[in-house]
Amino acid sequence: GLTLRMYLGGYKGMLTGDSIVIPEHQWDSLDSLNTVGGSPIGNSRVKLTNVADCIKKGYVQHGSTPLEVASQQLIKDQVHVVHTIGGDDTNTQAATLSDYLLEKHNGKVAVIGMPKTIDNDVYPIVQTFGADTAAVQGARFFENVVNECTANPRMLILHECMGRDSGYLTAATAQKYRDILNAQGLPVGSDLPFHRKSARDIHAIWIPELKLDLVAESARLKKVMDEVGCVNIFFGEGTGVQEIVADMEANGDAVPRDAFGHVTLAKINPGQYFSQHLADNIGAEKTIVQKSGYFARSAAANDFDRQLIGACAEAGVAAAIDGHSGCMGQDEDKPNTPIRAIEFSRIKGGKPFDISQEWFQQMLKEIGQV
Repeated sequence: GLTLRMYLGGYKGMLTGDSIVIPEHQWDSLDSLNTVGGSPIGNSRVKLTNVADCIKKGYVQHGSTPLEVASQQLIKDQVHVVHTIGGDDTNTQAATLSDYLLEKHNGKVAVIGMPKTIDNDVYPIVQTFGADTAAVQGARFFENVVNECTANPRMLILHECMGRDSGYLTAATAQKYRDILNAQGLPVGSDLPFHRKSARDIHAIWIPELKLDLVAESARLKKVMDEVGCVNIFFGEGTGVQEIVADMEANGDAVPRDAFGHVTLAKINPGQYFSQHLADNIGAEKTIVQKSGYFARSAAANDFDRQLIGACAEAGVAAAIDGHSGCMGQDEDKPNTPIRAIEFSRIKGGKPFDISQEWFQQMLKEIGQV
Protein backbone atom coordinates (compact mmCIF):
# COMPACT_ATOMS: atom_id res chain seq x y z
CA GLY A 1 0.00 0.00 0.00
CA LEU A 2 0.85 3.68 -0.09
CA THR A 3 2.94 5.17 2.74
CA LEU A 4 3.22 8.93 3.29
CA ARG A 5 6.48 9.84 5.02
CA MET A 6 7.59 13.38 5.83
CA TYR A 7 11.19 14.31 6.62
CA LEU A 8 11.24 16.96 9.32
CA GLY A 9 13.19 20.02 8.27
CA GLY A 10 13.36 18.77 4.69
CA TYR A 11 16.86 17.67 3.67
CA LYS A 12 17.97 17.91 7.31
CA GLY A 13 15.55 15.15 8.28
CA MET A 14 16.68 13.11 5.30
CA LEU A 15 20.28 13.31 6.57
CA THR A 16 19.48 12.65 10.23
CA GLY A 17 16.72 10.09 9.72
CA ASP A 18 14.19 12.31 11.44
CA SER A 19 10.84 11.59 9.79
CA ILE A 20 7.24 10.73 10.53
CA VAL A 21 4.77 8.48 8.75
CA ILE A 22 1.26 9.92 8.51
CA PRO A 23 -1.33 7.25 9.43
CA GLU A 24 -3.88 6.65 6.71
CA HIS A 25 -6.77 7.61 8.99
CA GLN A 26 -5.29 11.14 9.18
CA TRP A 27 -4.97 11.69 5.43
CA ASP A 28 -8.33 13.39 5.06
CA SER A 29 -7.39 15.91 7.75
CA LEU A 30 -4.41 17.04 5.67
CA ASP A 31 -6.81 19.06 3.51
CA SER A 32 -6.77 21.67 6.27
CA LEU A 33 -3.18 22.50 5.26
CA ASN A 34 -4.67 24.34 2.29
CA THR A 35 -5.99 27.05 4.60
CA VAL A 36 -2.80 27.82 6.53
CA GLY A 37 0.59 29.20 5.54
CA GLY A 38 4.06 27.91 6.32
CA SER A 39 5.29 24.33 6.25
CA PRO A 40 4.01 21.52 8.46
CA ILE A 41 7.48 19.94 8.53
CA GLY A 42 9.65 23.05 8.72
CA ASN A 43 12.74 23.89 6.69
CA SER A 44 16.47 23.68 7.26
CA ARG A 45 18.09 25.48 4.30
CA VAL A 46 20.45 22.56 3.72
CA LYS A 47 22.65 22.21 0.65
CA LEU A 48 23.51 18.54 0.19
CA THR A 49 26.63 19.39 -1.83
CA ASN A 50 27.99 21.72 0.85
CA VAL A 51 29.74 18.99 2.81
CA ALA A 52 31.50 21.33 5.24
CA ASP A 53 28.25 23.06 6.21
CA CYS A 54 26.44 19.74 6.75
CA ILE A 55 29.28 18.56 9.00
CA LYS A 56 29.40 21.87 10.87
CA LYS A 57 25.68 21.68 11.62
CA GLY A 58 26.00 18.09 12.81
CA TYR A 59 23.81 16.59 10.10
CA VAL A 60 26.51 14.15 8.92
CA GLN A 61 29.73 12.79 10.37
CA HIS A 62 33.25 13.64 9.21
CA GLY A 63 34.16 11.50 6.24
CA SER A 64 30.54 11.10 5.15
CA THR A 65 29.04 12.29 1.90
CA PRO A 66 25.65 13.99 2.42
CA LEU A 67 24.33 12.73 -0.92
CA GLU A 68 25.17 9.15 0.01
CA VAL A 69 23.75 9.56 3.52
CA ALA A 70 20.50 10.92 2.08
CA SER A 71 20.33 8.14 -0.54
CA GLN A 72 20.89 5.41 2.03
CA GLN A 73 18.18 6.87 4.26
CA LEU A 74 15.68 6.89 1.40
CA ILE A 75 16.52 3.30 0.53
CA LYS A 76 16.33 2.25 4.19
CA ASP A 77 12.92 3.90 4.53
CA GLN A 78 11.78 2.15 1.35
CA VAL A 79 10.97 5.46 -0.31
CA HIS A 80 10.18 5.18 -4.01
CA VAL A 81 9.25 8.78 -4.71
CA VAL A 82 10.56 11.97 -3.09
CA HIS A 83 8.57 15.17 -3.48
CA THR A 84 10.76 18.20 -2.77
CA ILE A 85 9.10 21.57 -2.21
CA GLY A 86 11.04 24.79 -2.63
CA GLY A 87 12.74 27.25 -4.94
CA ASP A 88 15.71 27.01 -7.26
CA ASP A 89 18.16 25.94 -4.54
CA THR A 90 15.84 23.17 -3.33
CA ASN A 91 15.21 21.92 -6.84
CA THR A 92 18.80 22.12 -8.06
CA GLN A 93 19.67 20.04 -4.99
CA ALA A 94 16.85 17.68 -5.95
CA ALA A 95 18.43 17.44 -9.40
CA THR A 96 21.80 16.58 -7.89
CA LEU A 97 20.19 13.96 -5.65
CA SER A 98 18.29 12.51 -8.61
CA ASP A 99 21.49 12.23 -10.67
CA TYR A 100 23.32 10.66 -7.74
CA LEU A 101 20.58 8.09 -7.18
CA LEU A 102 20.59 7.24 -10.87
CA GLU A 103 24.37 6.87 -11.03
CA LYS A 104 25.07 5.20 -7.70
CA HIS A 105 21.83 3.38 -6.93
CA ASN A 106 20.28 2.62 -10.32
CA GLY A 107 17.61 5.32 -9.95
CA LYS A 108 15.75 3.42 -7.27
CA VAL A 109 14.08 6.62 -6.08
CA ALA A 110 12.18 9.05 -8.33
CA VAL A 111 12.49 12.73 -7.42
CA ILE A 112 9.57 15.08 -8.12
CA GLY A 113 10.30 18.76 -7.52
CA MET A 114 7.54 21.21 -6.64
CA PRO A 115 8.65 24.82 -7.40
CA LYS A 116 7.58 26.90 -4.41
CA THR A 117 9.22 30.32 -4.42
CA ILE A 118 7.58 33.73 -4.29
CA ASP A 119 10.43 35.15 -6.39
CA ASN A 120 9.09 33.40 -9.52
CA ASP A 121 12.64 33.17 -10.85
CA VAL A 122 13.07 29.53 -11.91
CA TYR A 123 13.96 28.57 -15.49
CA PRO A 124 11.99 27.36 -17.50
CA ILE A 125 8.86 27.59 -15.33
CA VAL A 126 6.13 30.10 -16.17
CA GLN A 127 4.83 30.56 -12.63
CA THR A 128 6.14 29.20 -9.33
CA PHE A 129 3.92 28.40 -6.35
CA GLY A 130 3.17 31.25 -3.96
CA ALA A 131 4.26 34.14 -6.16
CA ASP A 132 0.74 35.34 -6.93
CA THR A 133 -0.36 34.96 -3.31
CA ALA A 134 2.65 36.95 -2.11
CA ALA A 135 1.94 39.76 -4.56
CA VAL A 136 -1.66 40.04 -3.34
CA GLN A 137 -0.55 40.02 0.30
CA GLY A 138 2.22 42.55 -0.31
CA ALA A 139 -0.34 44.87 -1.88
CA ARG A 140 -2.60 44.53 1.16
CA PHE A 141 0.39 45.24 3.39
CA PHE A 142 1.12 48.50 1.59
CA GLU A 143 -2.56 49.45 1.55
CA ASN A 144 -2.13 50.06 5.28
CA VAL A 145 1.47 51.29 5.29
CA VAL A 146 0.78 54.00 2.72
CA ASN A 147 -1.39 55.80 5.29
CA GLU A 148 1.85 56.73 7.07
CA CYS A 149 2.33 59.34 4.32
CA THR A 150 -0.11 61.44 6.37
CA ALA A 151 1.80 61.06 9.64
CA ASN A 152 4.67 63.42 8.92
CA PRO A 153 5.45 66.28 6.50
CA ARG A 154 7.45 65.24 3.42
CA MET A 155 7.39 61.53 4.19
CA LEU A 156 9.51 59.06 2.22
CA ILE A 157 8.17 55.49 2.33
CA LEU A 158 10.37 52.70 0.98
CA HIS A 159 8.48 49.42 0.53
CA GLU A 160 10.91 46.52 0.21
CA CYS A 161 9.65 43.36 -1.50
CA MET A 162 11.47 40.03 -1.64
CA GLY A 163 13.28 39.06 -4.83
CA ARG A 164 17.03 38.44 -4.87
CA ASP A 165 17.55 38.31 -8.64
CA SER A 166 14.08 38.87 -10.03
CA GLY A 167 11.86 41.94 -9.91
CA TYR A 168 8.71 39.91 -10.58
CA LEU A 169 7.33 40.11 -7.04
CA THR A 170 7.97 43.84 -6.74
CA ALA A 171 6.33 44.51 -10.10
CA ALA A 172 3.36 42.22 -9.47
CA THR A 173 2.85 43.64 -5.97
CA ALA A 174 2.88 47.16 -7.38
CA GLN A 175 0.33 46.21 -10.02
CA LYS A 176 -2.00 44.61 -7.49
CA TYR A 177 -1.65 47.53 -5.09
CA ARG A 178 -2.56 49.97 -7.87
CA ASP A 179 -5.62 47.81 -8.61
CA ILE A 180 -6.64 48.32 -4.96
CA LEU A 181 -5.94 52.06 -5.22
CA ASN A 182 -7.99 52.42 -8.40
CA ALA A 183 -10.92 50.61 -6.76
CA GLN A 184 -10.93 53.09 -3.87
CA GLY A 185 -12.14 55.85 -6.15
CA LEU A 186 -9.99 58.62 -4.67
CA PRO A 187 -10.27 61.89 -6.57
CA VAL A 188 -7.44 63.04 -8.82
CA GLY A 189 -7.93 66.54 -7.48
CA SER A 190 -9.03 67.43 -3.94
CA ASP A 191 -8.66 70.28 -1.47
CA LEU A 192 -7.53 67.64 1.02
CA PRO A 193 -3.86 67.01 0.10
CA PHE A 194 -3.69 63.38 1.25
CA HIS A 195 -7.12 62.46 -0.07
CA ARG A 196 -5.79 62.71 -3.60
CA LYS A 197 -4.92 59.60 -5.51
CA SER A 198 -1.42 60.95 -6.22
CA ALA A 199 -0.48 60.86 -2.52
CA ARG A 200 -1.37 57.17 -2.22
CA ASP A 201 0.09 56.11 -5.56
CA ILE A 202 3.52 54.57 -6.21
CA HIS A 203 6.09 57.07 -7.43
CA ALA A 204 8.96 54.71 -8.27
CA ILE A 205 9.50 50.99 -8.87
CA TRP A 206 13.10 49.82 -8.58
CA ILE A 207 14.02 46.25 -9.51
CA PRO A 208 17.30 44.47 -10.39
CA GLU A 209 16.43 44.35 -14.10
CA LEU A 210 16.15 48.14 -14.42
CA LYS A 211 19.24 50.32 -14.44
CA LEU A 212 19.01 52.58 -11.42
CA ASP A 213 20.41 56.10 -11.72
CA LEU A 214 19.99 57.47 -8.20
CA VAL A 215 21.05 60.96 -9.24
CA ALA A 216 18.39 61.19 -11.95
CA GLU A 217 15.76 59.51 -9.79
CA SER A 218 16.53 61.88 -6.91
CA ALA A 219 15.91 64.86 -9.17
CA ARG A 220 12.63 63.40 -10.46
CA LEU A 221 11.39 62.40 -7.03
CA LYS A 222 12.33 65.79 -5.54
CA LYS A 223 9.72 67.30 -7.87
CA VAL A 224 7.18 64.66 -6.77
CA MET A 225 7.89 65.45 -3.11
CA ASP A 226 7.43 69.18 -3.72
CA GLU A 227 4.18 68.70 -5.65
CA VAL A 228 2.55 65.81 -3.78
CA GLY A 229 4.03 66.12 -0.30
CA CYS A 230 5.28 62.53 -0.03
CA VAL A 231 7.13 59.86 -2.01
CA ASN A 232 6.27 56.14 -2.10
CA ILE A 233 8.79 53.71 -3.57
CA PHE A 234 8.56 49.96 -4.22
CA PHE A 235 11.91 48.21 -4.54
CA GLY A 236 13.11 44.62 -4.74
CA GLU A 237 15.54 43.45 -2.08
CA GLY A 238 18.09 42.56 -4.77
CA THR A 239 18.07 46.04 -6.29
CA GLY A 240 21.44 47.77 -6.13
CA VAL A 241 23.12 44.81 -4.40
CA GLN A 242 26.04 44.74 -6.85
CA GLU A 243 26.74 48.40 -6.15
CA ILE A 244 26.47 47.93 -2.39
CA VAL A 245 28.74 44.85 -2.43
CA ALA A 246 31.27 46.72 -4.58
CA ASP A 247 31.31 49.55 -2.02
CA MET A 248 31.80 47.08 0.84
CA GLU A 249 34.63 45.26 -0.92
CA ALA A 250 36.31 48.54 -1.86
CA ASN A 251 36.23 49.49 1.82
CA GLY A 252 37.67 46.11 2.82
CA ASP A 253 34.45 45.00 4.54
CA ALA A 254 33.50 41.31 4.65
CA VAL A 255 30.44 40.50 2.53
CA PRO A 256 28.10 38.16 4.49
CA ARG A 257 26.96 35.08 2.54
CA ASP A 258 24.77 32.06 3.33
CA ALA A 259 25.42 28.32 2.83
CA PHE A 260 24.46 28.63 -0.84
CA GLY A 261 26.95 31.46 -1.43
CA HIS A 262 24.22 34.09 -1.76
CA VAL A 263 24.81 37.54 -0.29
CA THR A 264 22.86 37.81 2.97
CA LEU A 265 20.57 40.66 1.98
CA ALA A 266 19.28 41.32 5.50
CA LYS A 267 22.83 42.06 6.67
CA ILE A 268 23.77 44.49 3.90
CA ASN A 269 20.39 46.24 4.17
CA PRO A 270 19.55 47.75 0.74
CA GLY A 271 16.68 49.74 2.27
CA GLN A 272 19.00 51.60 4.60
CA TYR A 273 21.39 52.23 1.72
CA PHE A 274 18.65 53.77 -0.40
CA SER A 275 17.26 55.85 2.43
CA GLN A 276 20.70 57.27 3.22
CA HIS A 277 21.38 58.15 -0.43
CA LEU A 278 17.94 59.54 -1.22
CA ALA A 279 16.35 61.26 1.78
CA ASP A 280 18.53 64.39 1.79
CA ASN A 281 18.40 64.73 -1.99
CA ILE A 282 14.60 64.90 -2.11
CA GLY A 283 14.19 66.84 1.10
CA ALA A 284 12.44 64.12 3.09
CA GLU A 285 11.76 65.06 6.71
CA LYS A 286 11.13 61.47 7.73
CA THR A 287 11.94 58.14 6.08
CA ILE A 288 10.58 54.68 6.86
CA VAL A 289 11.54 51.36 5.31
CA GLN A 290 8.81 48.73 5.48
CA LYS A 291 9.42 45.11 4.43
CA SER A 292 6.42 43.06 3.35
CA GLY A 293 8.43 39.89 2.65
CA TYR A 294 7.63 37.73 5.67
CA PHE A 295 4.05 38.97 5.83
CA ALA A 296 3.56 38.11 2.15
CA ARG A 297 5.34 34.77 1.93
CA SER A 298 3.81 33.32 5.10
CA ALA A 299 0.22 33.65 3.87
CA ALA A 300 -1.93 30.67 2.97
CA ALA A 301 -2.11 30.06 -0.78
CA ASN A 302 -4.86 31.90 -2.62
CA ASP A 303 -7.24 30.29 -5.12
CA PHE A 304 -4.90 30.89 -8.07
CA ASP A 305 -1.98 29.17 -6.35
CA ARG A 306 -4.08 26.31 -4.96
CA GLN A 307 -5.29 25.51 -8.46
CA LEU A 308 -1.74 25.65 -9.83
CA ILE A 309 -0.41 23.47 -7.02
CA GLY A 310 -3.21 20.96 -7.46
CA ALA A 311 -2.63 20.64 -11.21
CA CYS A 312 1.12 20.22 -10.74
CA ALA A 313 0.65 17.71 -7.91
CA GLU A 314 -1.63 15.54 -10.03
CA ALA A 315 0.81 15.63 -12.94
CA GLY A 316 3.66 14.90 -10.52
CA VAL A 317 1.99 11.77 -9.20
CA ALA A 318 1.42 10.56 -12.77
CA ALA A 319 5.07 11.20 -13.63
CA ALA A 320 6.25 9.34 -10.55
CA ILE A 321 4.05 6.34 -11.34
CA ASP A 322 5.66 6.29 -14.80
CA GLY A 323 9.09 6.37 -13.17
CA HIS A 324 10.04 9.87 -14.31
CA SER A 325 11.92 12.43 -12.22
CA GLY A 326 11.66 16.17 -12.79
CA CYS A 327 10.43 19.51 -11.52
CA MET A 328 6.73 20.12 -12.03
CA GLY A 329 5.54 23.29 -13.68
CA GLN A 330 4.37 24.99 -16.84
CA ASP A 331 7.24 24.48 -19.28
CA GLU A 332 7.67 27.82 -21.03
CA ASP A 333 9.92 26.27 -23.68
CA LYS A 334 7.20 23.92 -24.92
CA PRO A 335 4.22 24.85 -27.13
CA ASN A 336 1.22 25.94 -24.99
CA THR A 337 3.37 25.73 -21.81
CA PRO A 338 2.11 22.31 -20.60
CA ILE A 339 2.45 21.22 -16.98
CA ARG A 340 5.00 18.41 -16.99
CA ALA A 341 7.96 16.91 -15.16
CA ILE A 342 10.63 19.26 -16.48
CA GLU A 343 14.07 17.71 -16.78
CA PHE A 344 16.19 18.71 -13.79
CA SER A 345 19.09 19.51 -16.12
CA ARG A 346 17.04 22.46 -17.38
CA ILE A 347 16.10 23.79 -13.94
CA LYS A 348 18.07 26.75 -12.63
CA GLY A 349 17.41 29.89 -10.68
CA GLY A 350 18.07 33.55 -11.36
CA LYS A 351 15.48 33.97 -14.12
CA PRO A 352 15.00 37.72 -14.56
CA PHE A 353 11.64 39.42 -14.77
CA ASP A 354 10.70 40.38 -18.33
CA ILE A 355 10.51 44.17 -18.11
CA SER A 356 9.36 44.46 -21.74
CA GLN A 357 5.86 43.22 -20.87
CA GLU A 358 3.23 45.76 -21.88
CA TRP A 359 1.49 45.93 -18.49
CA PHE A 360 4.75 46.73 -16.72
CA GLN A 361 5.87 49.37 -19.19
CA GLN A 362 2.42 50.95 -18.99
CA MET A 363 2.65 51.10 -15.21
CA LEU A 364 6.05 52.81 -15.38
CA LYS A 365 4.58 55.40 -17.75
CA GLU A 366 1.59 56.01 -15.50
CA ILE A 367 3.76 56.70 -12.45
CA GLY A 368 6.09 58.96 -14.45
CA GLN A 369 9.20 56.78 -14.24
CA VAL A 370 9.58 56.56 -18.04
